[in-house]
Amino acid sequence: MIDIELLKYPIGKFLKPEHISEQNLKEASAYLRLFPQYLEETVKEFAEEQLNTPYRPGGWTVGEVIHHLSDSHMNALTRFKLALTEDNPTIKPYDEAAWAQMPDYALPIDISLTLIAGIHLKWAVILESMTPSDFQKTYFHPESQISVPLSEVTLMYQWHSQHHLAHIQHLIIREKW
Repeated sequence: MIDIELLKYPIGKFLKPEHISEQNLKEASAYLRLFPQYLEETVKEFAEEQLNTPYRPGGWTVGEVIHHLSDSHMNALTRFKLALTEDNPTIKPYDEAAWAQMPDYALPIDISLTLIAGIHLKWAVILESMTPSDFQKTYFHPESQISVPLSEVTLMYQWHSQHHLAHIQHLIIREKW
């Protein structure tokens, strides 16, 4: 029997630590800088059939996950910059599932891999220049009705990157069975 929860959350759900240390933030920043390399290394030998395979029943294909990562992280970088330049700005949520139906999701994954590399380089430069007080800056998320500090957002996107990379890696493991 397939464990759908394990396929949905192969590394578990995001859990915000009670205390976010400077070390947590350094590790997350370093991971976010390197994430594009990890992703490209994972998919570089994928055949078209693998890119069009869902990582779980009813889930996105590997290609859709990669396009989602570029969309999601592009939004995250914008939200980060808003929080650093404005006082608790209200961000704009978006419908991820609807975005996945847009025609750009049919483009080759190289387009999104290039975007992810650029987004993460810009993001890493910002993260590495931030002070502890910068990480306390917030944005307001209207869906959850809370202000989210950038320290939490940093760890959440480290998790998000690892989460989707694990989806893709899990597909490789499943194919070897």
